[in-house]
Amino acid sequence: MKWSEITLKTLRENPADAEMESHRLFVRAGFIKKIAPGIFSYGFLFLRSIRKFENILREELGKTGCHEILMPMVQPASLWQESGRWPKMGELLKFKNKNDHDFCLGATHEEVVVDFVRNDLQSYRDFPTNLYQIQTKYRDEIRPRFGLMRGREFIMKDAYSFDLDRAAALRSYESMKQAYNQIFARLGVEFTMVKADSGAIGGDLSNEFQVVAEQGMDHVLICKNCGYSANSEVAPLRSTSDETPWSQDLLEKFATPKLRTIEDLAGALNLQPKQLVKTFFVKYQDADESWQQAALLLPGHREVNLIKVKTLLAASSDVEPLTDTEVKQLTGANPGSCGPVGLSAKVVMDQELASLPAFVVGANEDDFHLKNVVPGRDFQVNLSGDIAQAQDGDPCPECSKPMIAKRGIEVGHIFYLGQKYSEPMGLKYLDQQGKTQPVEMGCYGIGVTRTLQAVIEQSHDGDGMIWPTSVAPFQVHICLLDPDDEGINQWLSAFQSSLEKAGHDVFVDDRPKERPGIKFKDADLIGLPLRVVVGKRGFENDEVELFVRKTKEKIKVSVEEALSKAHSLLGDLS
Repeated sequence: MKWSEITLKTLRENPADAEMESHRLFVRAGFIKKIAPGIFSYGFLFLRSIRKFENILREELGKTGCHEILMPMVQPASLWQESGRWPKMGELLKFKNKNDHDFCLGATHEEVVVDFVRNDLQSYRDFPTNLYQIQTKYRDEIRPRFGLMRGREFIMKDAYSFDLDRAAALRSYESMKQAYNQIFARLGVEFTMVKADSGAIGGDLSNEFQVVAEQGMDHVLICKNCGYSANSEVAPLRSTSDETPWSQDLLEKFATPKLRTIEDLAGALNLQPKQLVKTFFVKYQDADESWQQAALLLPGHREVNLIKVKTLLAASSDVEPLTDTEVKQLTGANPGSCGPVGLSAKVVMDQELASLPAFVVGANEDDFHLKNVVPGRDFQVNLSGDIAQAQDGDPCPECSKPMIAKRGIEVGHIFYLGQKYSEPMGLKYLDQQGKTQPVEMGCYGIGVTRTLQAVIEQSHDGDGMIWPTSVAPFQVHICLLDPDDEGINQWLSAFQSSLEKAGHDVFVDDRPKERPGIKFKDADLIGLPLRVVVGKRGFENDEVELFVRKTKEKIKVSVEEALSKAHSLLGDLS
């Protein structure tokens, strides 16, 4: 393929709205073009990478017995009403058709796939089965960010397993887990599998696959000793401190002018942040879907984990932080001077605070705090448990050795669903005794476009992208410096043909009016694995330059040796 045959324009300047390097590079290289917030067109080169990744997915899923189908993106509300998710999924883009019927754009396809199989899977003889599709999804994100990382429209592979019982469903889950490990291994990037929260999809078991990247949005914790790994959202904290008897000193109010943060307060009192108590205010819906408020108490050096809080409160909705205005309405003070004493809201205390003899908390009066505060005496604790975010150095919940924190980008997520969708939607079968039984399900997603951007977020440098050979748009980038030279073109035709016969795809920059420096800059930006530079001067001196994008190794060889050396380098890069 020649550059002159396609529509491709690269940019020199970074886009103003791009926050991640991979997003900036995708835009500059012409891989994506935004048409609305969170909605992009995909360019020729990026589409080639998408198709290559899709082929990897099809090959690996085919080995597990999965078979491909395609379900509609437009879905009727009636299916979501059957499952009970229609009023609960905030990311659904809902609309009415001309007949005034409710529909949505597909954010996920659990309901649709149950409808697809429920008239076919009626006997125990019909199991197991596993279906997948590669389809466009739409999630109406309030604030789309980071290009394809948190877009509204994106390409996703989603698979669904159907089994007779829990044991069989867990076998399907393990099979898909192994397939996912193989899929991400073939990408040639560093990744890790971690325990995860099931979120809006549901179920009681899930794992995420994270591509490790310095600018990743997720925090994952890994134990090098025993192999435990989890998203920090679900990593449990084991209290390493013994409970301390509560102080007998009386509560005392003291002035703290302009001391609004834990760090400011710790410095003024000559204490460490972990010796102070942070108060965080939230709202949530209870089992009756009534809105409630709660004050969360944590050690000063910890951050709150709203996933754990939701579980502890048995909330029916996501737990949301109160606004500054709502905090003042509840406490009478601005954030930074607030605490649990005298509050009407529910108080939830982190388990680690039992190691303190007394608390220092806000007095619910601007610029004042209280010390010698004792739970049970000065305020009542309604719930106590693990509500803090695990962090680097915390003990592993399985072996107690320190864990290592890394940043990652979630690219795949697998769920054991059980009967979450089959039961309300009537997906049942007759067992060998003729009795009706609910079907056990699992679901398995991979963000196709998100994964490819994650690859570049991990694999880039100051000059541009660095594609692994598995999903590079092309494996070889030929910078043709004198495209009108007949002798070079004859050699190039044979050179390119030999590479392509060996399974290596080739992209030729044959632009006649671009200077060599511009071609090299664009080649660095696009980041194909192997560059071949050939020009009239070098050709006449029997010299061709090969350049390995990842290592920046330059190799000059004779014209005759160029083909065998290129084959050798591509073999090493695969």
